[in-house]
Amino acid sequence: MISISVVTTSFNQAAYLEQTLTSVQAQSYPALEHIVVDGASTDGTLSLLAGKRGESWVHLRWISEPDNGQSHAMNKGLRMAQGDIIGWLNSDDVYRLGCFEAVARVFEEHPEVDILYGDYTVIDKDGRYICERREIEPNRLVLFYHHVLYIPTTATFFRRHIFDEGYWLDESLQYAMDYEFFVRLAIAGFRFLHISALLADFRLHPESKTCATGHRQLEEVRWVRNNYSPIAQRMPPGPLRSVCLGGLQLCAAVARYSEKFLRGYYLPPQSVPPVIF
Repeated sequence: MISISVVTTSFNQAAYLEQTLTSVQAQSYPALEHIVVDGASTDGTLSLLAGKRGESWVHLRWISEPDNGQSHAMNKGLRMAQGDIIGWLNSDDVYRLGCFEAVARVFEEHPEVDILYGDYTVIDKDGRYICERREIEPNRLVLFYHHVLYIPTTATFFRRHIFDEGYWLDESLQYAMDYEFFVRLAIAGFRFLHISALLADFRLHPESKTCATGHRQLEEVRWVRNNYSPIAQRMPPGPLRSVCLGGLQLCAAVARYSEKFLRGYYLPPQSVPPVIF
């Protein structure tokens, strides 16, 4: 059986962490470990983690100590992980029931795949359903030039050998480290696969990075694009490069939204997926 590790970084997220932990436990997957890397929280997180004892929590490992930000904490957790497959679950998000069985089955059926990502729902701070997000197939144009990352980390799983080969998050980035990581993996030739299955719930709330630091994310996205884009690398800074990059960004947006439209992703779901919590 394929073993699965889940890495969760946390800092003062006690309000949501209980649901995150329970969503992993509720998978009832036999070959599992859940690693929580906490940044010395002061809000009750430590007592919450310390209270997870007994046979039903043997899969849980955690540490709490100061760190240099989320990327640094995530790398610590990835280095601790022992599973064949590794998931990245933020401390305010949750997995949907059946996620691990689906992920393990697809990895077994596709040994050539290195990174697998699925679809997800968006929930509010109280766990209420907001919308469903279905994503596109792997597309380098969209990955490199669109301002929205179509690979959701909360519904993404990696083969362990990626990290064994020395690929880690860039710890100088704190807002677009996932985007930079996926771009770097694509350049290195790792193979991505999308599955049309709802794997997780992404929580949108006022304190989340998506809401609170959107402008900083865009700044880091632009930095990544300027440092990794083949066009940006070949052309000197100036009006012509700006025009070319702008044109590619437009093409990427058209490609993403056209695919989603043709697949019917903008139609309302026939039934609202139940929210676990």
